[in-house]
Amino acid sequence: MKILANDGIDPIGKQLLEEAGFTVDTQTIPQDQLAEALLNYDAITVRSATKVRAELIDACPNIKLIGRGGVGMDNIDVDYARSKGVNVVNTPAASSLSVAELVFSHLFSGVRFLYDANRKMPLEGGTKFNDLKKAYAKGIELRGKTIGIIGFGRIGRETAAVALGLGMNVLAYDLFPFVGSITLNLQGGVKVDIPVETVSLAEVISLSDFISLHTPFADKPILGADEFAAMKPGVGIVNCSRGGTIDEPALIEALNSGKVAFAGLDVFDNEPTPLKELLNHPKVSLTPHIGASTNEAQERVGTELANLIIAHFNKK
Repeated sequence: MKILANDGIDPIGKQLLEEAGFTVDTQTIPQDQLAEALLNYDAITVRSATKVRAELIDACPNIKLIGRGGVGMDNIDVDYARSKGVNVVNTPAASSLSVAELVFSHLFSGVRFLYDANRKMPLEGGTKFNDLKKAYAKGIELRGKTIGIIGFGRIGRETAAVALGLGMNVLAYDLFPFVGSITLNLQGGVKVDIPVETVSLAEVISLSDFISLHTPFADKPILGADEFAAMKPGVGIVNCSRGGTIDEPALIEALNSGKVAFAGLDVFDNEPTPLKELLNHPKVSLTPHIGASTNEAQERVGTELANLIIAHFNKK
């Protein structure tokens, strides 16, 4: 069996597959050449870059499995593939903690102005040190504040766990209401279950000090001008989910007016060329779509994906 890991796979995952008798190619084949290249493979694994649409599936009837190394499968026509007898698998839990930690990287950066200080210190730190010190002396703490989480799947719940561990209040919204508890793993193996119940989207938007998005791709933005207008003054926004879930021009207006104090963005409408107004905005903390990109997460993704592939083909 031959597998094309077109967006790469962690060496541990590759090793597991090869030990199970699979041939794994890790070169990246351009999208417009995939249809021809895939005729030589039995399966393909992707992350977010490669698109596996209906046309590609039809062109490669030999493909028996599509693996997504990550959570969302917006770049795969999942239902169509399955209707053609192609198995589609992903690794929804492997990168949850990494994404949640990046959310709080942006939050800590926002409440202490690190995104702006890191830009200005190299330029002005020698001559305007005291001015900068004064400008950044009005930071706030996260403890005791309310974070609103839109989308309460695995990553949303992991984000809630980190927030609760910091002493924050959590308001969560999801299309599928959740009533349960979040487990905090404390030092010494102690576990604490904290009850959490989802509320309405309107409550999350109007009552939160910070809002973090954790939803799949949406046909229209979840946060637009009307939603920004309903938020608390000085709210912080973080998006480590999908581009297109925030109306970016409306966000820029809200940042300029002061309604939104800062935004932390890992994803954008037009990747890999985001709006210059966002890239250059003094109130925006930026990362280039790296939510799941930690060594630990990629090891977990590679291992889980390899085991799913092995299990699938061993059933035959």
